[in-house]
Amino acid sequence: AIRNWNMDIEGAEEWRKMQIAKLEEWREKAYHNAKIYKERTKRWHDKRIKIKKFKPGDKVLMFNSRVKLFGHGKLRSKWEGPFDVIDTSSHGAITLRDDSGNIFKVNGQRLKIFLEPNETLDEEVDVIELIDYEP
Repeated sequence: AIRNWNMDIEGAEEWRKMQIAKLEEWREKAYHNAKIYKERTKRWHDKRIKIKKFKPGDKVLMFNSRVKLFGHGKLRSKWEGPFDVIDTSSHGAITLRDDSGNIFKVNGQRLKIFLEPNETLDEEVDVIELIDYEP
């Protein structure tokens, strides 16, 4: 049976074309599924982005992802600053100034508001009083 199949060139050619067509169909399905997956994961991540609004005059801390985590460095804070906000752009770039007067731009997602030791946020905080249990 195999010898007859191998000798039948037209049948083998037709069979090979069917295999290639199926392979192309599977490739298109895989491409479509990958596209759907990317859209879903993008939507999932976009929902979790915290919108941060900064205005000129705010003091902010900047996340430094290049901190070396060796030896004593692993207990070191990855947040640097404070920096003064000079300008904000609509696409998320923030212009900052450090203590020495250097001006530079960073992505707003790398920043968080710097609170002076005596400042608090304008948010309500629930206080729960704990009662000591004495047996």
